[in-house]
Amino acid sequence: MRTAEQVTFGGAGLDRAAKVRNDPAALAAALAHDDAACVLLWRGKPLVEGERLALVPMTHPVLKKGFKGEIEAPVFLGLETSGAPNFAVDISGWEPEGQDISSLGSFFDPSEQTHPDFPPGYVFAELRRIMFALSPRDAELVATAKAIVNWHGSHRFCAKCGHASDVSHAGWQRGCPACKAQHFPRTDPVVIMLITHGNSVLMGRSHGWPQGMYSCLAGFIEPGETIEAAVRREVLEESGIKVGKVEYLSSQPWPFPASLMMGCRGEALTTEIHCDPEELDDAIWVTREEMMQVFAGEHPKIRPARKGAIAHFLLQNWLADTLD
Repeated sequence: MRTAEQVTFGGAGLDRAAKVRNDPAALAAALAHDDAACVLLWRGKPLVEGERLALVPMTHPVLKKGFKGEIEAPVFLGLETSGAPNFAVDISGWEPEGQDISSLGSFFDPSEQTHPDFPPGYVFAELRRIMFALSPRDAELVATAKAIVNWHGSHRFCAKCGHASDVSHAGWQRGCPACKAQHFPRTDPVVIMLITHGNSVLMGRSHGWPQGMYSCLAGFIEPGETIEAAVRREVLEESGIKVGKVEYLSSQPWPFPASLMMGCRGEALTTEIHCDPEELDDAIWVTREEMMQVFAGEHPKIRPARKGAIAHFLLQNWLADTLD
């Protein structure tokens, strides 16, 4: 796609400086760098100031309190163009006294939490709600930080023998002291597809989604399966629609918790929908004219796709005829 770089979390050329990860001296120098800073996470929510990611200096008092999180040491993310190192730090053990946390973990958490060590305007906010407003650099940093911290939270034990594993390589590896197995951050490949037939696009909604929310169909790629085969299988399983030609369009890192969305388009060979009730709550064909109403916020049934999600990106380019 001519505009593929514009997808949220699409990257801004972060220098990940992987050679630093297993170099104790280089890592110590990075931590001690005058401009070293971190993406601060609390229960999956990044610290932000307005529509900007709030990078916290590694000398900030909050980092000296030792709050227990998904990982108890900074994860090295990479270097700014200036050479300043960036890290990810999780303080999920902090308890926000007297603040609303009832919606934590919900699909669209509207709550914000404030920490007493930061001035007014600094809040922990749900990434899904703010992702579209972030700069490419902030989006890449926070997506990387959130995904790697999520991985540590679910991979504390060796998958081979069950023994507690140890963090190594500045947070980019875990090693088992018992069986010596090495474990690396996991990324789950997912296909998300713009399925069209003539002037219409196939849209579906999952159970539990907010009222009026529809999106492109999506599903995990299975072992031994190509991207194209996964597109055809998932669409057939979920909606009963047979798909012919499939083309890859663009990808998006998706840290909810740690996926790589592979955006594709496919040509439908059939049009009669037969929803799998376990997979979808509903699926419908939407014409281009109707989708224009959706994007304008004027459709009586369908809400616009969330800004920042690759589904919004694909549909927007379909409407603008800029997929190729």
